Amino acid sequence: MSLQDSNPGTADTTTNGNAEWLENVTYDELRIGQSARLVRTLTQRDIQAFAAVSGDINPAHMNPEFAQGTQFHQVVAHGMWSGALISALFGTQFPGPGTIYLSQDLQFTKPVHVGDTLTVTATVAEKDDARHRVIMDCEVTNQLNDIVLKGHAKLLAPTEKLRVQRVNAPLIALYDPEARHQQLLALGKDLEAVRCAVVHPCDAGSLRGALDAANLGLIVPVLVGPESRIRQVAEEAGLALDGIEIHSTEHSHAAAALAADMAARREVEMLMKGSLHTDELLKAVLAKPELRTGRRLSHVFRFDVPAYAKPLFITDAAINIQPTLGEKIDIAQNAIRFVQVMGVATPKVAILAAVETVAENMPATLDAAALCKMAERGQIQGGELDGPLAFDNAISAEAARIKGIQSKIAGQADILLVPDLESGNMLAKQLEYLAGASGSGIVLGARVPIALTSRADGPRARAASALLGLMVAHDERKKQTSNALKKG
Repeated sequence: MSLQDSNPGTADTTTNGNAEWLENVTYDELRIGQSARLVRTLTQRDIQAFAAVSGDINPAHMNPEFAQGTQFHQVVAHGMWSGALISALFGTQFPGPGTIYLSQDLQFTKPVHVGDTLTVTATVAEKDDARHRVIMDCEVTNQLNDIVLKGHAKLLAPTEKLRVQRVNAPLIALYDPEARHQQLLALGKDLEAVRCAVVHPCDAGSLRGALDAANLGLIVPVLVGPESRIRQVAEEAGLALDGIEIHSTEHSHAAAALAADMAARREVEMLMKGSLHTDELLKAVLAKPELRTGRRLSHVFRFDVPAYAKPLFITDAAINIQPTLGEKIDIAQNAIRFVQVMGVATPKVAILAAVETVAENMPATLDAAALCKMAERGQIQGGELDGPLAFDNAISAEAARIKGIQSKIAGQADILLVPDLESGNMLAKQLEYLAGASGSGIVLGARVPIALTSRADGPRARAASALLGLMVAHDERKKQTSNALKKG
Protein backbone atom coordinates (compact mmCIF):
# COMPACT_ATOMS: atom_id res chain seq x y z
CA MET A 1 0.00 0.00 0.00
CA SER A 2 1.24 3.46 -0.77
CA LEU A 3 -0.07 6.85 0.36
CA GLN A 4 0.43 9.90 -1.80
CA ASP A 5 -0.64 13.46 -0.95
CA SER A 6 -2.90 14.69 -3.75
CA ASN A 7 -3.89 18.00 -2.11
CA PRO A 8 -3.64 19.45 1.40
CA GLY A 9 -5.27 17.15 3.91
CA THR A 10 -6.08 14.48 1.34
CA ALA A 11 -4.35 11.24 0.48
CA ASP A 12 -5.06 8.61 -2.14
CA THR A 13 -4.53 4.90 -1.60
CA THR A 14 -4.14 2.83 -4.75
CA THR A 15 -4.41 -0.94 -4.98
CA ASN A 16 -1.30 -3.03 -5.36
CA GLY A 17 -2.62 -6.55 -5.84
CA ASN A 18 0.92 -7.95 -6.03
CA ALA A 19 2.07 -6.58 -2.66
CA GLU A 20 3.54 -9.26 -0.42
CA TRP A 21 2.42 -7.46 2.76
CA LEU A 22 -0.78 -5.76 3.89
CA GLU A 23 -0.15 -2.67 6.00
CA ASN A 24 -2.93 -0.76 7.74
CA VAL A 25 -3.66 2.90 8.40
CA THR A 26 -4.33 3.40 12.11
CA TYR A 27 -7.07 5.56 13.56
CA ASP A 28 -4.55 8.26 14.50
CA GLU A 29 -3.16 8.32 10.95
CA LEU A 30 -6.57 8.81 9.36
CA ARG A 31 -7.51 12.39 8.45
CA ILE A 32 -10.81 13.91 7.40
CA GLY A 33 -10.90 13.95 3.59
CA GLN A 34 -8.33 11.19 3.23
CA SER A 35 -9.39 8.63 0.62
CA ALA A 36 -8.50 5.32 -0.93
CA ARG A 37 -9.58 3.53 -4.07
CA LEU A 38 -9.77 0.08 -5.59
CA VAL A 39 -10.28 -0.79 -9.28
CA ARG A 40 -11.88 -3.99 -10.57
CA THR A 41 -13.36 -5.13 -13.92
CA LEU A 42 -16.42 -7.39 -13.78
CA THR A 43 -16.22 -10.71 -15.67
CA GLN A 44 -18.79 -13.41 -16.29
CA ARG A 45 -16.79 -15.65 -13.99
CA ASP A 46 -17.21 -13.10 -11.19
CA ILE A 47 -20.98 -13.34 -11.55
CA GLN A 48 -20.87 -17.14 -11.59
CA ALA A 49 -18.55 -17.31 -8.59
CA PHE A 50 -20.67 -14.87 -6.57
CA ALA A 51 -23.78 -16.92 -7.38
CA ALA A 52 -21.99 -20.10 -6.32
CA VAL A 53 -20.91 -18.81 -2.90
CA SER A 54 -24.03 -16.76 -2.14
CA GLY A 55 -26.68 -19.06 -3.58
CA ASP A 56 -28.24 -16.08 -5.38
CA ILE A 57 -29.17 -17.57 -8.76
CA ASN A 58 -31.59 -14.81 -9.72
CA PRO A 59 -32.08 -15.26 -13.50
CA ALA A 60 -31.41 -11.55 -14.00
CA HIS A 61 -27.79 -12.45 -13.18
CA MET A 62 -27.57 -15.99 -14.56
CA ASN A 63 -29.89 -16.32 -17.56
CA PRO A 64 -29.12 -14.11 -20.62
CA GLU A 65 -32.43 -15.05 -22.25
CA PHE A 66 -34.42 -13.99 -19.20
CA ALA A 67 -32.31 -10.87 -18.73
CA GLN A 68 -33.18 -9.65 -22.22
CA GLY A 69 -36.77 -9.24 -21.08
CA THR A 70 -35.85 -7.09 -18.08
CA GLN A 71 -35.49 -3.30 -18.05
CA PHE A 72 -31.70 -3.72 -18.35
CA HIS A 73 -31.91 -5.99 -21.47
CA GLN A 74 -28.79 -7.92 -20.47
CA VAL A 75 -27.27 -9.77 -17.54
CA VAL A 76 -26.36 -7.52 -14.60
CA ALA A 77 -24.07 -8.12 -11.64
CA HIS A 78 -25.41 -8.88 -8.19
CA GLY A 79 -25.70 -5.57 -6.35
CA MET A 80 -23.80 -6.97 -3.40
CA TRP A 81 -20.85 -7.85 -5.61
CA SER A 82 -20.16 -4.13 -5.85
CA GLY A 83 -20.81 -3.87 -2.10
CA ALA A 84 -18.28 -6.61 -1.49
CA LEU A 85 -15.63 -4.52 -3.24
CA ILE A 86 -16.13 -1.83 -0.62
CA SER A 87 -15.58 -4.43 2.09
CA ALA A 88 -12.42 -5.61 0.29
CA LEU A 89 -11.06 -2.07 0.28
CA PHE A 90 -11.69 -1.65 4.01
CA GLY A 91 -10.28 -5.04 5.00
CA THR A 92 -7.13 -5.06 2.90
CA GLN A 93 -6.09 -1.41 2.39
CA PHE A 94 -7.95 1.39 4.05
CA PRO A 95 -7.90 1.24 7.00
CA GLY A 96 -6.74 -2.38 6.36
CA PRO A 97 -5.96 -5.26 8.75
CA GLY A 98 -7.61 -4.85 12.15
CA THR A 99 -10.63 -2.94 10.81
CA ILE A 100 -14.03 -3.99 12.13
CA TYR A 101 -16.94 -3.30 9.77
CA LEU A 102 -19.90 -2.08 11.89
CA SER A 103 -22.58 -0.97 9.44
CA GLN A 104 -23.21 0.11 5.86
CA ASP A 105 -25.99 1.83 3.95
CA LEU A 106 -25.99 1.47 0.17
CA GLN A 107 -27.90 3.07 -2.66
CA PHE A 108 -27.73 1.32 -6.02
CA THR A 109 -28.07 3.91 -8.77
CA LYS A 110 -27.07 2.12 -12.01
CA PRO A 111 -26.67 -1.50 -13.13
CA VAL A 112 -23.23 -3.08 -13.55
CA HIS A 113 -22.62 -5.18 -16.66
CA VAL A 114 -19.94 -7.66 -17.67
CA GLY A 115 -16.90 -5.71 -18.83
CA ASP A 116 -17.58 -2.65 -16.66
CA THR A 117 -14.54 -1.35 -14.79
CA LEU A 118 -15.48 -0.11 -11.34
CA THR A 119 -13.55 2.34 -9.19
CA VAL A 120 -14.38 2.06 -5.50
CA THR A 121 -13.56 5.17 -3.48
CA ALA A 122 -13.79 5.50 0.31
CA THR A 123 -13.29 8.89 1.97
CA VAL A 124 -13.01 9.67 5.69
CA ALA A 125 -16.05 11.83 6.53
CA GLU A 126 -16.14 11.79 10.36
CA LYS A 127 -14.01 10.57 13.28
CA ASP A 128 -15.14 9.65 16.80
CA ASP A 129 -12.02 9.95 18.97
CA ALA A 130 -13.69 8.50 22.06
CA ARG A 131 -14.60 5.20 20.40
CA HIS A 132 -12.13 5.17 17.50
CA ARG A 133 -14.98 4.98 15.06
CA VAL A 134 -14.88 6.35 11.52
CA ILE A 135 -17.64 7.25 9.06
CA MET A 136 -16.61 6.66 5.46
CA ASP A 137 -18.31 8.13 2.39
CA CYS A 138 -18.39 5.33 -0.22
CA GLU A 139 -18.78 5.75 -3.96
CA VAL A 140 -18.47 3.28 -6.84
CA THR A 141 -18.19 4.58 -10.41
CA ASN A 142 -17.90 2.81 -13.75
CA GLN A 143 -15.56 3.54 -16.66
CA LEU A 144 -17.90 6.35 -17.82
CA ASN A 145 -17.64 8.01 -14.39
CA ASP A 146 -21.30 7.20 -13.73
CA ILE A 147 -22.04 6.51 -10.08
CA VAL A 148 -23.39 2.95 -9.76
CA LEU A 149 -23.36 2.76 -5.96
CA LYS A 150 -23.01 5.17 -3.06
CA GLY A 151 -23.49 5.18 0.69
CA HIS A 152 -21.86 5.47 4.09
CA ALA A 153 -20.01 2.95 6.23
CA LYS A 154 -19.29 2.92 9.94
CA LEU A 155 -15.98 1.29 10.95
CA LEU A 156 -14.01 0.58 14.10
CA ALA A 157 -10.54 1.57 12.94
CA PRO A 158 -7.39 -0.22 14.16
CA THR A 159 -5.34 1.56 16.80
CA GLU A 160 -2.26 -0.64 16.44
CA LYS A 161 0.04 -0.53 13.42
CA LEU A 162 -0.06 -3.90 11.65
CA ARG A 163 1.92 -5.37 8.79
CA VAL A 164 0.52 -8.76 7.80
CA GLN A 165 1.78 -11.09 5.12
CA ARG A 166 -0.63 -11.27 2.22
CA VAL A 167 -2.58 -14.53 1.85
CA ASN A 168 -3.87 -15.16 -1.64
CA ALA A 169 -7.52 -16.12 -2.05
CA PRO A 170 -8.14 -19.74 -3.09
CA LEU A 171 -8.87 -20.34 -6.75
CA ILE A 172 -12.48 -21.17 -7.57
CA ALA A 173 -12.87 -23.76 -10.32
CA LEU A 174 -16.22 -23.00 -11.91
CA TYR A 175 -17.98 -25.98 -13.41
CA ASP A 176 -21.61 -26.03 -14.47
CA PRO A 177 -22.61 -29.64 -15.22
CA GLU A 178 -26.02 -28.64 -16.53
CA ALA A 179 -24.51 -26.13 -18.97
CA ARG A 180 -22.04 -28.77 -20.20
CA HIS A 181 -24.93 -31.24 -20.56
CA GLN A 182 -26.94 -28.76 -22.62
CA GLN A 183 -23.92 -28.12 -24.86
CA LEU A 184 -23.66 -31.85 -25.48
CA LEU A 185 -27.37 -32.22 -26.26
CA ALA A 186 -27.11 -29.26 -28.64
CA LEU A 187 -24.94 -31.41 -30.93
CA GLY A 188 -28.07 -33.36 -31.83
CA LYS A 189 -30.51 -30.46 -32.19
CA ASP A 190 -30.71 -30.76 -35.99
CA LEU A 191 -30.74 -34.56 -36.10
CA GLU A 192 -33.88 -36.62 -36.52
CA ALA A 193 -34.64 -38.98 -33.64
CA VAL A 194 -33.80 -42.61 -34.42
CA ARG A 195 -35.74 -45.74 -33.57
CA CYS A 196 -34.04 -47.33 -30.60
CA ALA A 197 -34.72 -50.76 -29.14
CA VAL A 198 -34.63 -50.40 -25.36
CA VAL A 199 -33.78 -53.89 -24.17
CA HIS A 200 -35.51 -55.23 -21.05
CA PRO A 201 -36.32 -51.84 -19.40
CA CYS A 202 -37.66 -53.51 -16.28
CA ASP A 203 -36.48 -51.04 -13.67
CA ALA A 204 -37.51 -47.43 -13.15
CA GLY A 205 -34.09 -45.98 -14.03
CA SER A 206 -33.73 -47.56 -17.47
CA LEU A 207 -37.38 -46.99 -18.38
CA ARG A 208 -37.32 -43.36 -17.28
CA GLY A 209 -34.02 -42.82 -19.10
CA ALA A 210 -35.52 -44.07 -22.36
CA LEU A 211 -38.61 -41.89 -22.00
CA ASP A 212 -36.49 -38.85 -21.08
CA ALA A 213 -34.40 -39.39 -24.21
CA ALA A 214 -37.60 -39.59 -26.22
CA ASN A 215 -38.88 -36.34 -24.71
CA LEU A 216 -35.60 -34.68 -25.68
CA GLY A 217 -36.11 -35.76 -29.29
CA LEU A 218 -33.12 -38.13 -29.31
CA ILE A 219 -34.84 -41.49 -29.83
CA VAL A 220 -38.12 -43.09 -30.75
CA PRO A 221 -38.20 -45.78 -28.05
CA VAL A 222 -39.19 -49.33 -28.89
CA LEU A 223 -39.48 -51.23 -25.62
CA VAL A 224 -38.48 -54.90 -25.80
CA GLY A 225 -39.15 -57.15 -22.81
CA PRO A 226 -41.92 -58.64 -20.63
CA GLU A 227 -44.78 -56.22 -21.29
CA SER A 228 -46.64 -56.84 -18.05
CA ARG A 229 -43.52 -56.20 -16.02
CA ILE A 230 -42.65 -53.07 -18.00
CA ARG A 231 -46.15 -51.68 -17.46
CA GLN A 232 -45.96 -52.47 -13.76
CA VAL A 233 -42.65 -50.58 -13.46
CA ALA A 234 -44.16 -47.64 -15.34
CA GLU A 235 -47.20 -47.55 -13.08
CA GLU A 236 -45.12 -47.70 -9.91
CA ALA A 237 -42.80 -44.95 -11.17
CA GLY A 238 -45.61 -42.75 -12.45
CA LEU A 239 -44.46 -43.01 -16.08
CA ALA A 240 -46.86 -42.81 -19.02
CA LEU A 241 -46.47 -45.32 -21.87
CA ASP A 242 -49.15 -43.87 -24.12
CA GLY A 243 -48.19 -44.33 -27.75
CA ILE A 244 -44.98 -46.21 -26.92
CA GLU A 245 -44.29 -49.30 -29.03
CA ILE A 246 -43.75 -52.45 -26.94
CA HIS A 247 -42.58 -55.88 -28.16
CA SER A 248 -43.27 -58.43 -25.46
CA THR A 249 -40.84 -61.27 -24.62
CA GLU A 250 -40.72 -63.81 -21.82
CA HIS A 251 -37.36 -62.84 -20.31
CA SER A 252 -34.17 -60.83 -20.79
CA HIS A 253 -32.44 -63.38 -23.06
CA ALA A 254 -35.38 -63.32 -25.42
CA ALA A 255 -35.48 -59.51 -25.28
CA ALA A 256 -31.81 -59.28 -26.27
CA ALA A 257 -32.30 -61.75 -29.15
CA LEU A 258 -35.37 -59.94 -30.47
CA ALA A 259 -33.72 -56.52 -30.24
CA ALA A 260 -30.65 -57.78 -32.10
CA ASP A 261 -32.90 -59.31 -34.74
CA MET A 262 -34.74 -56.01 -35.17
CA ALA A 263 -31.39 -54.22 -35.58
CA ALA A 264 -30.25 -56.79 -38.14
CA ARG A 265 -33.46 -56.17 -40.14
CA ARG A 266 -32.82 -52.41 -39.75
CA GLU A 267 -36.10 -51.90 -37.97
CA VAL A 268 -34.13 -49.96 -35.34
CA GLU A 269 -30.93 -47.93 -35.69
CA MET A 270 -29.78 -48.09 -32.10
CA LEU A 271 -29.88 -50.34 -29.05
CA MET A 272 -30.07 -49.24 -25.42
CA LYS A 273 -29.34 -51.52 -22.48
CA GLY A 274 -32.03 -51.82 -19.84
CA SER A 275 -31.93 -53.95 -16.69
CA LEU A 276 -30.14 -56.99 -18.12
CA HIS A 277 -26.51 -58.07 -18.00
CA THR A 278 -24.22 -56.50 -20.56
CA ASP A 279 -22.96 -59.86 -21.82
CA GLU A 280 -26.54 -60.97 -22.57
CA LEU A 281 -27.03 -58.07 -24.92
CA LEU A 282 -23.63 -58.21 -26.57
CA LYS A 283 -23.81 -61.98 -27.16
CA ALA A 284 -27.11 -61.46 -28.95
CA VAL A 285 -25.55 -58.74 -31.12
CA LEU A 286 -22.49 -60.86 -31.96
CA ALA A 287 -24.76 -63.78 -32.91
CA LYS A 288 -26.09 -61.74 -35.84
CA PRO A 289 -23.69 -61.71 -38.80
CA GLU A 290 -25.61 -58.76 -40.25
CA LEU A 291 -24.50 -56.64 -37.29
CA ARG A 292 -20.80 -57.44 -37.57
CA THR A 293 -18.40 -54.96 -39.16
CA GLY A 294 -15.17 -56.92 -39.03
CA ARG A 295 -14.05 -54.81 -36.11
CA ARG A 296 -14.08 -55.82 -32.45
CA LEU A 297 -16.76 -54.41 -30.17
CA SER A 298 -15.38 -51.82 -27.74
CA HIS A 299 -16.72 -49.24 -25.34
CA VAL A 300 -15.93 -45.52 -25.09
CA PHE A 301 -16.70 -43.31 -22.11
CA ARG A 302 -17.14 -39.59 -22.70
CA PHE A 303 -16.45 -37.39 -19.65
CA ASP A 304 -16.85 -33.70 -18.95
CA VAL A 305 -14.17 -33.21 -16.30
CA PRO A 306 -14.21 -29.96 -14.26
CA ALA A 307 -10.42 -29.62 -14.32
CA TYR A 308 -9.96 -30.47 -18.02
CA ALA A 309 -10.58 -27.99 -20.80
CA LYS A 310 -12.37 -30.34 -23.20
CA PRO A 311 -14.26 -33.63 -23.24
CA LEU A 312 -12.14 -36.65 -22.36
CA PHE A 313 -12.79 -40.07 -23.92
CA ILE A 314 -11.65 -43.31 -22.25
CA THR A 315 -11.47 -46.70 -23.96
CA ASP A 316 -11.95 -49.56 -23.23
CA ALA A 317 -13.19 -49.64 -19.65
CA ALA A 318 -16.26 -51.85 -20.02
CA ILE A 319 -15.95 -54.76 -22.49
CA ASN A 320 -12.44 -55.99 -23.37
CA ILE A 321 -10.80 -57.32 -20.21
CA GLN A 322 -7.18 -57.83 -21.30
CA PRO A 323 -7.02 -56.81 -24.95
CA THR A 324 -4.23 -58.06 -27.17
CA LEU A 325 -2.24 -55.76 -29.43
CA GLY A 326 -4.49 -56.70 -32.36
CA GLU A 327 -7.60 -55.96 -30.33
CA LYS A 328 -6.18 -52.60 -29.24
CA ILE A 329 -5.92 -51.64 -32.90
CA ASP A 330 -9.70 -52.01 -33.22
CA ILE A 331 -10.28 -50.28 -29.88
CA ALA A 332 -8.18 -47.32 -31.00
CA GLN A 333 -9.78 -47.13 -34.44
CA ASN A 334 -13.32 -47.33 -33.02
CA ALA A 335 -12.56 -44.51 -30.59
CA ILE A 336 -10.90 -42.30 -33.20
CA ARG A 337 -13.83 -42.60 -35.59
CA PHE A 338 -16.30 -41.92 -32.77
CA VAL A 339 -14.49 -38.79 -31.58
CA GLN A 340 -14.42 -37.58 -35.18
CA VAL A 341 -18.20 -38.00 -35.26
CA MET A 342 -18.32 -35.91 -32.07
CA GLY A 343 -16.60 -33.06 -33.90
CA VAL A 344 -12.82 -33.51 -33.43
CA ALA A 345 -11.21 -33.76 -36.87
CA THR A 346 -7.95 -35.38 -35.75
CA PRO A 347 -8.28 -36.83 -32.23
CA LYS A 348 -5.17 -36.98 -30.07
CA VAL A 349 -4.75 -40.44 -28.53
CA ALA A 350 -2.65 -40.99 -25.42
CA ILE A 351 -1.80 -44.67 -24.91
CA LEU A 352 -1.56 -45.10 -21.16
CA ALA A 353 0.83 -47.17 -19.12
CA ALA A 354 2.32 -46.87 -15.64
CA VAL A 355 5.47 -45.27 -17.06
CA GLU A 356 6.38 -43.24 -20.13
CA THR A 357 9.30 -45.38 -21.26
CA VAL A 358 9.26 -48.70 -23.08
CA ALA A 359 10.12 -51.58 -20.74
CA GLU A 360 10.26 -55.22 -21.85
CA ASN A 361 8.73 -56.44 -18.58
CA MET A 362 5.71 -54.12 -18.95
CA PRO A 363 3.57 -55.33 -21.87
CA ALA A 364 1.42 -52.18 -21.93
CA THR A 365 4.48 -50.09 -22.86
CA LEU A 366 5.40 -52.48 -25.69
CA ASP A 367 1.85 -52.35 -27.05
CA ALA A 368 1.90 -48.56 -26.88
CA ALA A 369 5.12 -48.33 -28.87
CA ALA A 370 3.79 -50.77 -31.47
CA LEU A 371 0.50 -48.89 -31.84
CA CYS A 372 2.36 -45.64 -32.44
CA LYS A 373 4.50 -47.24 -35.15
CA MET A 374 1.36 -48.73 -36.74
CA ALA A 375 -0.23 -45.28 -36.80
CA GLU A 376 2.88 -43.88 -38.50
CA ARG A 377 2.48 -46.50 -41.23
CA GLY A 378 -1.24 -46.01 -41.73
CA GLN A 379 -2.47 -49.14 -39.96
CA ILE A 380 -4.41 -46.90 -37.59
CA GLN A 381 -5.91 -43.87 -39.30
CA GLY A 382 -7.50 -40.55 -38.44
CA GLY A 383 -5.76 -39.71 -35.18
CA GLU A 384 -2.42 -38.70 -33.66
CA LEU A 385 -1.04 -41.32 -31.27
CA ASP A 386 1.65 -41.13 -28.61
CA GLY A 387 2.69 -43.58 -25.94
CA PRO A 388 3.50 -45.02 -23.62
CA LEU A 389 2.42 -42.07 -21.50
CA ALA A 390 1.68 -42.10 -17.79
CA PHE A 391 -1.64 -40.51 -16.86
CA ASP A 392 -0.06 -37.28 -15.61
CA ASN A 393 1.91 -36.82 -18.83
CA ALA A 394 -1.15 -37.47 -20.95
CA ILE A 395 -3.29 -34.74 -19.40
CA SER A 396 -0.64 -32.25 -18.22
CA ALA A 397 1.82 -30.57 -20.56
CA GLU A 398 3.61 -29.23 -17.49
CA ALA A 399 4.14 -32.74 -16.08
CA ALA A 400 5.54 -33.83 -19.44
CA ARG A 401 7.83 -30.78 -19.58
CA ILE A 402 9.21 -31.44 -16.09
CA LYS A 403 9.99 -35.03 -17.07
CA GLY A 404 11.58 -33.94 -20.34
CA ILE A 405 8.98 -35.64 -22.53
CA GLN A 406 8.52 -34.15 -26.00
CA SER A 407 4.93 -34.85 -26.97
CA LYS A 408 2.23 -33.16 -29.06
CA ILE A 409 -0.36 -35.16 -27.11
CA ALA A 410 0.65 -34.23 -23.55
CA GLY A 411 -1.92 -31.93 -22.01
CA GLN A 412 -4.03 -32.10 -25.17
CA ALA A 413 -5.27 -35.70 -25.19
CA ASP A 414 -8.79 -36.33 -26.46
CA ILE A 415 -8.67 -40.11 -26.00
CA LEU A 416 -7.04 -42.13 -23.23
CA LEU A 417 -6.47 -45.69 -24.40
CA VAL A 418 -6.07 -47.75 -21.23
CA PRO A 419 -4.03 -50.98 -20.89
CA ASP A 420 -6.94 -53.13 -19.68
CA LEU A 421 -10.50 -53.04 -18.39
CA GLU A 422 -9.53 -52.96 -14.71
CA SER A 423 -7.35 -49.87 -14.97
CA GLY A 424 -9.84 -48.16 -17.28
CA ASN A 425 -12.82 -48.91 -15.09
CA MET A 426 -11.04 -47.58 -12.00
CA LEU A 427 -9.97 -44.46 -13.88
CA ALA A 428 -13.51 -43.82 -15.09
CA LYS A 429 -15.00 -44.22 -11.62
CA GLN A 430 -12.32 -42.00 -10.06
CA LEU A 431 -13.12 -39.24 -12.53
CA GLU A 432 -16.81 -39.52 -11.73
CA TYR A 433 -16.73 -39.93 -7.97
CA LEU A 434 -13.58 -38.01 -6.99
CA ALA A 435 -13.22 -35.43 -9.75
CA GLY A 436 -16.93 -34.69 -10.20
CA ALA A 437 -16.93 -35.61 -13.90
CA SER A 438 -20.16 -36.16 -15.85
CA GLY A 439 -20.00 -39.32 -17.92
CA SER A 440 -21.80 -41.19 -20.67
CA GLY A 441 -20.87 -44.15 -22.83
CA ILE A 442 -21.41 -46.05 -26.05
CA VAL A 443 -20.48 -49.44 -27.53
CA LEU A 444 -18.97 -49.32 -31.01
CA GLY A 445 -17.91 -51.83 -33.63
CA ALA A 446 -21.36 -53.14 -34.59
CA ARG A 447 -23.66 -51.90 -37.35
CA VAL A 448 -25.69 -50.09 -34.72
CA PRO A 449 -24.50 -48.12 -31.69
CA ILE A 450 -25.33 -49.53 -28.26
CA ALA A 451 -25.99 -47.16 -25.36
CA LEU A 452 -24.58 -49.10 -22.42
CA THR A 453 -25.96 -47.43 -19.31
CA SER A 454 -25.27 -48.44 -15.72
CA ARG A 455 -27.79 -48.98 -12.94
CA ALA A 456 -26.04 -46.15 -11.06
CA ASP A 457 -26.49 -43.69 -13.95
CA GLY A 458 -28.79 -40.75 -13.38
CA PRO A 459 -31.14 -39.17 -15.94
CA ARG A 460 -28.45 -36.82 -17.26
CA ALA A 461 -26.00 -39.65 -18.00
CA ARG A 462 -28.69 -41.74 -19.69
CA ALA A 463 -29.77 -38.85 -21.92
CA ALA A 464 -26.13 -38.14 -22.77
CA SER A 465 -25.57 -41.77 -23.78
CA ALA A 466 -28.65 -41.58 -26.01
CA LEU A 467 -27.17 -38.49 -27.65
CA LEU A 468 -23.93 -40.36 -28.36
CA GLY A 469 -25.94 -43.15 -29.96
CA LEU A 470 -27.90 -40.67 -32.05
CA MET A 471 -24.68 -39.14 -33.41
CA VAL A 472 -23.24 -42.55 -34.33
CA ALA A 473 -26.54 -43.73 -35.88
CA HIS A 474 -26.65 -40.72 -38.19
CA ASP A 475 -23.02 -41.28 -39.14
CA GLU A 476 -23.94 -44.86 -40.02
CA ARG A 477 -26.78 -43.53 -42.19
CA LYS A 478 -24.30 -41.40 -44.12
CA LYS A 479 -22.00 -44.37 -44.68
CA GLN A 480 -24.87 -46.52 -45.95
CA THR A 481 -25.98 -43.76 -48.32
CA SER A 482 -22.42 -43.32 -49.57
CA ASN A 483 -21.99 -47.07 -50.14
CA ALA A 484 -25.30 -47.25 -51.97
CA LEU A 485 -24.24 -44.41 -54.29
CA LYS A 486 -20.93 -46.13 -55.01
CA LYS A 487 -22.68 -49.37 -55.88
CA GLY A 488 -25.24 -47.49 -58.00
